[in-house]
Amino acid sequence: MISQATPTVADWHFPNMPAYRAQDGDTDGETPPQADVLVAEPEVAKPPMYAVVMYNDNYTPMEFVVYILQSEFRHSMDSAVEIMLTIHNSSKGIAGIYPKDIAETKAKKVNSLAHREGYPLLTQIEPHQGE
Repeated sequence: MISQATPTVADWHFPNMPAYRAQDGDTDGETPPQADVLVAEPEVAKPPMYAVVMYNDNYTPMEFVVYILQSEFRHSMDSAVEIMLTIHNSSKGIAGIYPKDIAETKAKKVNSLAHREGYPLLTQIEPHQGE
């Protein structure tokens, strides 16, 4: 009499893995769950925000600062002039508040534009505590 061998299922992706041998009573090779698992909704937090801060210097023209605030930070003329005056009177001012990667990109771009125009305008980012 010829005995029937248990079927072997091997995955050709993993040639060194041992083959699975089906056992009597297995149904589709699936095993019943051992314990119930509760799946919670993921907690989604807002990213930390950073302020793009522009610092006052005695050489960069006010018009250039207003231009930068309008072109790079999309402020209106009135808002840009107000921020420029804050920078001028308080030695620094916030041009905008963004997630870290966007704030870094904007600060680098403004510093690059100012350097290209020959102005020492300095723009950096600082962590911003939200309201």
